[in-house]
Amino acid sequence: MRSPVPDYLDEVRRSCADDGDEGEVASYIPELADADPERFGVAICTIDGTLYGAGDDEHRFTIQSISKPFAYALALADRGLETVLEHVGVEPSGDAFNEISLERNGRPRNAMINIGAITTHTLVGEADASPAERVERIRSGLSAFAGRELEIDEQVYESERSTSSRNMALAYLVHAQGKLEGEPHDAVDGYTKQCSLLVDVRDLAVMAMTLAAGGRNPVTREQIVPAWVCRQVLSVMATCGMYDAAGDWMSHVGIPAKSGVAGGVLGALPGQVGIGAFSPRLDEYGNSVRGVRVCERLSRDMGLHLMQAPEVASHVLYGVVEPDADADGVREVQLQGTMHFAAAEVALRELERVPQDGEPVVVDLSRVASTNKVGRRMLREGIRRLERDGHEVRVEDPDGLLET
Repeated sequence: MRSPVPDYLDEVRRSCADDGDEGEVASYIPELADADPERFGVAICTIDGTLYGAGDDEHRFTIQSISKPFAYALALADRGLETVLEHVGVEPSGDAFNEISLERNGRPRNAMINIGAITTHTLVGEADASPAERVERIRSGLSAFAGRELEIDEQVYESERSTSSRNMALAYLVHAQGKLEGEPHDAVDGYTKQCSLLVDVRDLAVMAMTLAAGGRNPVTREQIVPAWVCRQVLSVMATCGMYDAAGDWMSHVGIPAKSGVAGGVLGALPGQVGIGAFSPRLDEYGNSVRGVRVCERLSRDMGLHLMQAPEVASHVLYGVVEPDADADGVREVQLQGTMHFAAAEVALRELERVPQDGEPVVVDLSRVASTNKVGRRMLREGIRRLERDGHEVRVEDPDGLLET
């Protein structure tokens, strides 16, 4: 059987392309002004690394501001949360991507707008890293997120550098506030190279899924950054990633996302899917018109809104076999699904119903797909209390979920 997913993606792409000539390419950067406005690609990556694409899914373009969450992730991994927070905040700005947006102490409001991203760039790598070493750390780090070696588009870099006066002014402003490490010129030059890395929508989908999978690249299986870093990055993306349209985006689409002025859009839904889309025409906020439509459609069709609660907790119990049902004198509590707090709480309530009759109990986890730290702790405590009540407890755990 041929999977229907590629056909579905192609249908989504075709339906979202029917928008006439809405939007405009980023004409303020000469190289981007020459982009073909009809290019349109879509890709998704699943948690096991399966990739699906449609349209211009292998056409390469510069990553631009989609590099911001990944540079932020590297800075957090390299320098720690406390150090990064001394220089860059986490509050939504409500401003356009290139506005002066500082807190009273001179700290940029977040790492997703230019003034914060330039500051974040200087925090990647060791504190004494040279500008060239920092750029290489970002290039290699983003390559690890993508699962292949990324290269800088030198023509776009030169084009952007020739129009970087505003970014230079932002860098000097933060430097004057004592929040920018190193020289403003080096920060802007390195940030411009960071934005000039070439990707396609398949790369974006893998990079997004890596964030959504707690930092493990689903294709290479390499742990790129710690899980806590991804939680921090996704939180800031959810509230700040789409600039002054972030609130509208979060309420309608509900997927942590980031856009770039070359026309790329990246969406990362924790534990489920990574999304990449590309089409050069931009709306008034600097987001790809078609890319936004793709994410809206996928969210609606596939129920991907972050605030849409999955119906898992109420379906944790697969069944209970009473001691006299098969005449073996053993009570079996059979669980299924994913064990997080809500699911484990339902399981504990079922264990609570076990009579204090001293009968042996089997806790069957063979149908449980995964557990998190809280779920494991709760189940272990439930088993301990059954044993304390005088039951002999046998745990069927073929995948070693409680041993992790």
